[in-house]
Amino acid sequence: MNITLNGEHKEIASEVNVTELLNDLSLTPAKVAVERNLQIVPRSVYSKIIIQDGDRIEIVRFIGGG
Repeated sequence: MNITLNGEHKEIASEVNVTELLNDLSLTPAKVAVERNLQIVPRSVYSKIIIQDGDRIEIVRFIGGG
């Protein structure tokens, strides 16, 4: 299945949810914000949202500093 991830084409396994995608990318769900097809995905539904072929996913990581 093909998606666009942060502006780049990426092939992923079919039937993955947002949590599984983040795990595959070695990202901690609590430290990112996810947008799917121009809509913010609430963290509470990451495990319920199945990534579909052609989806546009944007992931933003939170970075602390001072």
